[in-house]
Parts: sequence; structure tokens; C-alpha cells
Amino acid sequence: PESPFAGFSTALSQTTSISSISSEGREDLQVNQLETQIWIKPDIQKTDVDFSEILNAMQEIAKDVNIFFDELEGVNSPSKDDDSLLHHGNLTSTSDDASRLEVVGEEVPDKNKANGLYFRDGKCRIDYILVYRKSNPQTEKREVFERNIRAEGLQMEKESSLTNSDIIFVKLHAPWEVLGKYAELMNVRMPFRRKIYYLHRRYKFMNRIEKQISRFRGWLPRKPMKLDKETLPDLEENDCYTAPFSQQRIHHFIIHNKDTFFNNATRSRIVHHILQRVKYEEGKNKIGLNRLLSNGSYEAAFPLHEGSYRSKNSIRTHGAENHRHLLYECWASWGVWYKYQPLDLVRRYFGEKIGLYFAWLGWYTGMLFPAAFIGLFVFLYGVSTLNHCQVSKEVCQATDIIMCPICDKYCPFMRLSDSCVYAKVTHLFDNGATVFFAVFMAVWATVFLEFWKRRRAVIAYDWDLIDWEEEEEEIRPQFEAKYSKKERMNPISGKPEPYQAFADKCSRLIVSASGIFFMICVVIAAVFGIVIYRVVTVSTFAAFKWALIRNNSQVATTGTAVCINFCIIMLLNVLYEKVALFLTNLEQPRTESEWENSFTLKMFLFQFVNLNSSTFYIAFFLGRFTGHPGAYLRLINRWRLEECHPSGCLIDLCMQMGIIMVLKQTWNNFMELGYPLIQNWWTRRKLRQEYGTQRKTSFPQWEKDYNLQPMNAYGLFDEYLEMILQFGFTTIFVAAFPLAPLLALLNNIIEIRLDAYKFVTQWRRPLASRAKDIGIWYGILEGIGILSVITNAFVIAVTSDFIPRLVYAYKYGPCAGQGEAGQKCMVGYVNASLSVFLVSDFENRSEPTSNGSEFSGSPLKYCRYRDYRDPPHSPVPYGYTLQFWHVLAARLAFIIVFEHLVFCIKHLISYLIPDLPKDLRDRMRREKYLIQEMMYEAELERLQKERKERKKNGKSYHNEWP
Repeated sequence: PESPFAGFSTALSQTTSISSISSEGREDLQVNQLETQIWIKPDIQKTDVDFSEILNAMQEIAKDVNIFFDELEGVNSPSKDDDSLLHHGNLTSTSDDASRLEVVGEEVPDKNKANGLYFRDGKCRIDYILVYRKSNPQTEKREVFERNIRAEGLQMEKESSLTNSDIIFVKLHAPWEVLGKYAELMNVRMPFRRKIYYLHRRYKFMNRIEKQISRFRGWLPRKPMKLDKETLPDLEENDCYTAPFSQQRIHHFIIHNKDTFFNNATRSRIVHHILQRVKYEEGKNKIGLNRLLSNGSYEAAFPLHEGSYRSKNSIRTHGAENHRHLLYECWASWGVWYKYQPLDLVRRYFGEKIGLYFAWLGWYTGMLFPAAFIGLFVFLYGVSTLNHCQVSKEVCQATDIIMCPICDKYCPFMRLSDSCVYAKVTHLFDNGATVFFAVFMAVWATVFLEFWKRRRAVIAYDWDLIDWEEEEEEIRPQFEAKYSKKERMNPISGKPEPYQAFADKCSRLIVSASGIFFMICVVIAAVFGIVIYRVVTVSTFAAFKWALIRNNSQVATTGTAVCINFCIIMLLNVLYEKVALFLTNLEQPRTESEWENSFTLKMFLFQFVNLNSSTFYIAFFLGRFTGHPGAYLRLINRWRLEECHPSGCLIDLCMQMGIIMVLKQTWNNFMELGYPLIQNWWTRRKLRQEYGTQRKTSFPQWEKDYNLQPMNAYGLFDEYLEMILQFGFTTIFVAAFPLAPLLALLNNIIEIRLDAYKFVTQWRRPLASRAKDIGIWYGILEGIGILSVITNAFVIAVTSDFIPRLVYAYKYGPCAGQGEAGQKCMVGYVNASLSVFLVSDFENRSEPTSNGSEFSGSPLKYCRYRDYRDPPHSPVPYGYTLQFWHVLAARLAFIIVFEHLVFCIKHLISYLIPDLPKDLRDRMRREKYLIQEMMYEAELERLQKERKERKKNGKSYHNEWP
């Protein structure tokens, strides 16, 4: 006879292994209390058996457990809705299920009716909310759509808003039959058996070490960063084997209550899946909720939050009111900023896609700890060695060295000792540990990405995403409307679909690439404007009335230029978003994922260039092409290019990075949380003034959620973009600003709780969606990691004075030829790095107004400037010296050696770190092994059962096995 589990084999055979998931809550996953023991018989001959027979091993255990389900008939009223019957707070049911349930004689739960999460009967949970206005002219489309919704088996109720009678809320509920049907179609994996654990074999030596470690841990605080599972029992995990849901073999799944078997996120995802496939008009393309939202038929569509996030009672004494309250207390509250995130709860409430974002953000923040510690160590090393730095000592003592003016006419001569403070500040960031830190950060970026792959693999295993594959995406409505006349057969589905010609696609990509190039040119033009501002303003500040600004004209110029640059960056970001949106729509991507990837790449490219263009200018171009006194290079033969400070250009780069990083992160945090807070506060204020405080608290949940802010139109794009740009700041110019990882760490600690608070309290509940990884952002992170190696090599070699000091110590200093490079070898470096200029050789438009008589009582004959040039009375006046060519050759050699060395280390680390952790690989292999053994046991039990039945029927068989 046919095996009773043969029908279930189809669903199970789609997977190669049975993976595990974390608990969906004790109320969702209730397991059989009978202990399951599987006796492994290695002597059994291993024969090929159907995979579906795996469940036969549990037949004897499940025989005492009978789960009966009422077969409910989803008979819905076919009549269309009559909006004239709607009043404030009046519920109008369009399903017959409510009346049928009341006939049963069960008492309607008053609590469910009061919390606004259920239908009028208090039993049918609201799975999805649609919102529209009665004044909207798209009535016919909406009526057809709602009739088709009821035809799919969904139950519906309508209610008018308490604050605006024109707003109608459509409440949708999916009965058990609909959930089971579409869960099977969508291959939703559900738990069907407890996971079997096994103990690793431990050696005596390892056991002794573990005992010693446990004794040492007894003196330490008991994991203060861990969430307290005793006081928060909802955090307990029950790992179970999962399989695609099947209605035919429903008795094999762990079902304690059919109303809570599918959690709320899964229920809303199933309802959304149905709504995306329901027609609203006759026609091939007239289908789906997204089109109705885009044409204004519906104003909003969202799943409900699970009640209020606040409670009068303490969660430690009375427990959590709901999952939203639990998330607020153990995740979004500022009091738990130092604790780990409850990622399983986040995944259960918001879905895998949002859970993966917070998992990545938490991992990135955790990996910033060693980078921030080393960066702080480099900075403190500079502080501790400041008094022993020979270069800064010589600068501070150089009262007899007079520097040439840094701008035309109005800038005076100045003593080199006047830049003593700037020389000391420069040493804080540019010291002997800078090169080590740059190498460390390049390696850190690789380690971060490689270990994230391992972490993602563990999360994918725990969240049951190993064997999950994205469904074939639907074609975008805009693509269908544009290319509906041209069709070809889809090679996967075998159905005709719109087709975009290759020539049309190429022409659109060329136009899009031209638009990207044009916008990059706009960025360069903005940077050029900032350069002109710096050139013009430094002369203005040098002639300023206030002595504080006049004496620090270059610092004032840099500071104001950075602030203006930040304002330009924020204004251009708004323009870039519109341009990127236009160019992406111009390309006509076929699916939503293609559209998202194209838009993401453009926005990242625009914002990255916009944010870092001025930084690149200061790092690699400022003061490099200015010429020399008497022969300055000029813009449009008018404005003299800006020079670096006598202490070097690194101080300008530090100011640029510090100000931009702090201002950008502060602005982003305000826009992410402050703007929604202000909007929600204003909405609550209007409701309080109109209806009073008591009436406002009695609003149903759908009314409260509707008054919240919707999630960004681009999903998690803004959150990822902010962190990716920060990652670029943290790695690309980290050699010039070692405190960047520390600032990023402090920001991210706040960012995690800000985002959590925003998702839990300020935004409507987003639709739970699945994802296996962070998508295109991983490739962008890898590109930034490669770029960071190159930029840090150039920052050390070109921007900082590391190479000139090294060349002087080994070739021209007191220790030349001795193989030493200590501080004693740097004596005389400042004088050797400055060239001499004859004041009488100044151009007429560059000649300063003062003659420098305030320094020595007589007009100056010579001044000094930063460069390696011959003196004015040499055979070739102001020509490059041999030391200049030695420094240039050393810089080029350093760049080549540094890049090759770091890239080799990065590739070696990538090769040595496997993508899957060993324990995870062992767990997966162990599961496969147990599955095989369970299959053999199931086959053996089946044959023994058949043998007993044959004996009972009086039939004799020869050579029976076993």
C-alpha cells in the first residue's frame, strides 16, 4: 500500500536539508512533551528511500496527540459595499463569518474588541489595513478589487475614521483555509519537530581549561550586555526543524493553536501576496495593490502594530503586553543602549530584511570597537610624544625664520614660530604610528567583510534562509505599459511578457550614463567654486579688522569653507535624488530589484562624489600646484592658488573630515528621528485640541497607526546609504584622521537605538519581507575597501610629511648612512625643508603691503617657503634640488610597496577565513546525517508494520525482510 506520507514528499524533496529557525514565541510553537529518542543503528544497510518517509519515525509519538481543525467555509457576501451605511465608529461587516461564529454560542472577548486588533466579533484578527477616501473618484476600480478580495477568501470590514468621515479603513482578515492554501503556494517553512542537539567530544585537557575559565568568569559581572531571559521569558528560543507547509500533512506540524500558528508578520505577508495578485479591472496588466496605490485609489496600506508600545505596569513584574511593547523595552529604549540587540524578536516582528539590516549594523558597530581603540591609541601616542617631537620643537623655536606671505598683498610676513600650535596639532595625527594604523584599517576592512559573511551564514541558518530563493519577480507596471506591444516568451514561466529591444536598452543606458557624468561635473564645478572662495577669502580675512581673525586668516578660511561646502552638499543631495530617480525611470528597469539596484548605485555614486570631492581636493591638490614666490600659478590668470599652512596640509584635511563627519551625522540623526517626531507631535496636538485627551486614547489601533509616518518610499535605502558613506569616511582618509572610527562608533551606538525607536514608535509597521543578504551594498563595501588602500597610501606619501622626514633622516640628517631614524636624526629638518626667496623678486601684484621691518627694524631681504628649491643666487634660481627628486622617488616607491603589501595581506586573509564557520558546517552535516538515519528507521518501521498487517490478514510471504 501507498505510504501515508507520500503526499508530503513533494514539499520536503524541494530542500536538501532541514534547517532550523528560532522560536516564534511560546504561544506560536508548542511542541509535543513526549521525549523523542532516535536510536542509531549503524549495522542497518543504507538503502535509498523516499525522503518523505522521514516523518514516519514520529508516527507512533503523534498517535496520542490528535489535533482537530474546524473546516470553515469562507462564504463571503458578493454584494458590493455601501459606503452610505458608514458612520463615525460604525463597523460594517462584509463577511458572513462573524454571524456564523456568534451562533456557536461562544462569548465574544471584550478585550480583543477593545484593543482595536480584531474584527467586531473579537475573534478575527486584523491582518492588513487599506485606507481610502470616499471623495476619491476611483470607486469602480476599488469595488471590483474588493469583490475579488472576498472571492479569494479574505474577510473584510469597513469603518469610517473618528477624525475625518471622508477616510475609510478597510480591515482584512485571512481565515485558516486561506492562510494554509497560500502558505503552501508560497513555500512558507513552518516548524514540525524539535531540533536534536548533540554534545561535542571534549578532551580532558580542554575540560580543565574550560573549568578554569568558568572559575575566572565567576568573578566577573554576569554578561551585562546579554538580555535577561529570566525576566523576559518571551526571549526563550525553541529551535525546530522546519519544512514547507502542507495542508495534506498538517498533523505533522507543531500546532497548538491555529490562530497563532502563523505569526502576525507571516499573516500580513500572505495577505499582501494575495493583494498583489488581485485584479481591479479587466485586462492583463490591471492587477495588484501597488498600482491602486500609485493611481490614488487607496491612500495607504499597512499591517497593524500589535498594540501600544507603552504600559502602566513594569515589564519585569507583569510581563510584556505585546511584542511591540517587548521590543520597545528591550531594544528601542535608551536604558538598554549597552545590551545586544534581540535580533530574533526584530526578525519576528519586522521580517528578515529589516532584521538583516540591524544585524549588519550591530556587527559593524561591534567591529568598530578595535578600530576605535587603535585610533585612539594613535592619537594618545601623539599626545604622549608631543614634547619629544623634534620637528614641532624646531617650529616653535624658529623665531628667526620669517615665512613669505600666503596670499597677495594683504597677507603679512610671519614668523615660523607663530604656527607652533598647528605644528603640535599636526603631530597628534601625523606621527610614527600613522602608517601602522593605515595598514591596520585596510586589513580591518577586509576582516570586517569576511567575518560578516560568516555571521550572515549563521543568521541565514538560524532564520531558515539557507535554502530560500527569491520568487521570480513581477514586471514593473511602467515597464509593461511602455513595452506592452512587444512580447516574447519568458524562458522560465513559458508565458508571453513585454520585451525591451537591445538597441532601445543601450540608448537609454547611454543617456543615463551621460546624465551621471554631467552631475559629476556639477560636483566638480561646486568644488571649483569652493576653491575660488578659499582663494578670495584668505586675502579678505588677512585684512580683517579683528586681530583674532586677521592672525588666523587661513584657519578661518578653511572653517568657513567647510561649513559652506556642507550646505552645498546637503542642497545638492536633494537635487541628486531627483536626478537619480529620473535617470533610473528613464532606463526602464524590468523588475523592482533591478530598479532598486540601479537607483542605489546612482545615489551612492552621486552622494559619495558630492561628500568626498572637497576632501580629495584638500588631500591631494591643495598646495601641490601653486608654483613658488615670484612665479605663482593663478586661476584665470587672476587668483593665486591657495597654499598649505606652514605646518603642512594635514591640518586642513583633519578639519575638513572632522567638521563634515560631525555635521553630517548630526543632521542625519535629526532628519531620521527629529522630523518624524515633530510631525507626529503636531498630529497628536491637533487631535488633542479637537477631541481631547481621553477621546484620543480611545482611538482604535488602525487610527493610531494611520497617524504615524509611513516608512521611506525607498525602504532601507537611506539607512544603508548613511552607514555606507560613514564606512567610507572611516576607512578612506583614516590615515589623516585616526579619530574617525571613534566618532563612527559613538554615532552608531546612538544610531541603533534611534532607528529602533523610529521603527517601533514613529513609523507605521512595515511589511515583513525576506532577504538572504544586504544585496548590492556588500559589493559597494568591497569597492570602498579597495579604494581605501589606494587613498591611504597617497595620504601618507603625498599629504603627510612622513616620507620627507624619512628621506631626511636616512639621507641628509645627522644620522645619514647610519641606518637610524630617531628623533635625534631629525635635527635640522625644518630648515632643510624650507627654501629661500629674495623679497625683491616678488611680482607687483603679489608684493605685500608691509616690508617686514617690524621683525628686525629694517626691510626684509629674504623670506622662506615650503619647498625643495635652489636659492636665488644659484646658477638655476629656484630650480628643484636633488632632495626634491629623492623625496618624489621615495613617495612613488612607498605607494607601490604599500599598496602591493596591503593587497597581498587582504587577499591572504580572504583566503584563510572560510565563509562558513566550522561549527555551523558541522551542525549542517550533523543534520544531514540524522536525517539519513531517520529515513532508514522510518523505512524499517514501515516494512515491519506491513509485515504485521500481512500476518494479520493471513497472507504468507517468503524471504521477507527483515
